[in-house]
Amino acid sequence: MYPTLYDAVLDIFGIGIPAFKLVMMFGFFVALAFLAASWVMTLEVKRYEAEGKIKAFEKAISKPNLAWEYISNILIGFIVGYKLVYLGLNFGDIADNPQAFILSLEGSWLCGILGAVGFGALKYSQLKKEPPYIEGSTHIFHPHMMMGNLTLIAAITGFAGAKLFHHLEHFGDLVKDPMVLFRDPFSGLTFFGGLITGAIGVLWYANKHGIKWKHMLDIGGPSMMLAYGIGRMGCHFSGDGDWGIKNLAPKPNWLSWLPDWAWAYDYPNNVHGIILKDPVWPTPVYEIVMALTIFAILWSIRKKFVPGVLFSIYFIFAGIERFSIESIRVNPPQFGEVGFTQAEWISMTMMLLGVIGIIVFNKTHKKELT
Repeated sequence: MYPTLYDAVLDIFGIGIPAFKLVMMFGFFVALAFLAASWVMTLEVKRYEAEGKIKAFEKAISKPNLAWEYISNILIGFIVGYKLVYLGLNFGDIADNPQAFILSLEGSWLCGILGAVGFGALKYSQLKKEPPYIEGSTHIFHPHMMMGNLTLIAAITGFAGAKLFHHLEHFGDLVKDPMVLFRDPFSGLTFFGGLITGAIGVLWYANKHGIKWKHMLDIGGPSMMLAYGIGRMGCHFSGDGDWGIKNLAPKPNWLSWLPDWAWAYDYPNNVHGIILKDPVWPTPVYEIVMALTIFAILWSIRKKFVPGVLFSIYFIFAGIERFSIESIRVNPPQFGEVGFTQAEWISMTMMLLGVIGIIVFNKTHKKELT
């Protein structure tokens, strides 16, 4: 396993690049997942516009907030100088645990001040070159132009929901120590929590920019499944603890072609430093295969349905995928004697809502045509 990108590059290529110690393997794949989802969604938004389902429109050019322009750039410049420049100058001393440095208050005030002055001067130079603001001026806004901001909103709202739902899933630990919400912020993320809150943020922002919520759901379904598969790669290659229960069963003969690590695996050198006494089901591997297969299916059928149905099918597939894997994943039982996990409850709800969605969206579309 590779806790950081440094470990992966060193093991695969035999090259040690100290700066890669800054890049956690799980975070690297999360970033790839967001980029892949953004790319797929951009392709779909452009297709929808070409087919006339969504339209470009004139948008007023906002008067620039000069105070905020300067304050934000000066703040960014200070952070760059205070943390990143200091990190570069002292990387040899920090290389063993760069993440601890990033989350600490350690840095260089002198470099921070110089960075703030430099970024402020750069912003001043940029603003002098821009044409003057004219009251009432507009420009043509194409919906795909919002994808950068949409991805950022999805990341922020999704991260918050993923963190919140994780702690709700481990509610007992939260009650004992509420400060766990703020400790180690980049661990303990639940996919379904990120899906729910991220979808709310995306639908709100897309609606502001002329994309109907049904279209946005259909655009987002395949991309979310692709992102999920790539995210699970991060779980597997970092060994983040999101693996299966103990598996001591012998591999059956009909699976003789399957590598041993894909049947039972002990996740050596995982990011948490846990030494597994027995091998476990490598559930992230199974989820990667299922998610990418589902993405391929959704992508191939995406043009065949009335608005909303594709997302409903995504909901059914996503629910089945997660529910099918839960029985061999490490998960705390939830809700007393019922024994279902939070993910199983949400999976069953997703499947039910998916079936209802197919019926309702088809009926609604027929009524709209009459």
